[in-house]
Amino acid sequence: MSKRRAKQPEPPPDPAIPHAEQTPATDFQVSFSEEADGDLAAISDAGTREVIIRRALELNHEPLSQGKPLRDDLKTYRSIRAAGQRYRVVYQVAVSEGAVTVVVIEIRREGHKSDVYKRASKRLG
Repeated sequence: MSKRRAKQPEPPPDPAIPHAEQTPATDFQVSFSEEADGDLAAISDAGTREVIIRRALELNHEPLSQGKPLRDDLKTYRSIRAAGQRYRVVYQVAVSEGAVTVVVIEIRREGHKSDVYKRASKRLG
């Protein structure tokens, strides 16, 4: 026989953590920038496009707990992996508006001039 624990109420927000790092329990609205739409259109394989779109739409729930925060000039953005880990989806979260905007979708080519993070920096900088 297993014992069930009573669900503990969520603790109040920690004032030491910046507001942007605290994700509310509500779902977020996910949208794609025009450039991200263009990135998707440039992917010739329809199956890969579908996998990437599905993965990006999963950002509607707890987007700050997914992916990784980026650094330097992309520090207000995050990145997740998609389509067999080959593609990166770069997005920005607006917590106060409950919105996630996908801004770049590219193949990860570390050290290459067309690497997703170099393109993101150029596009968003």
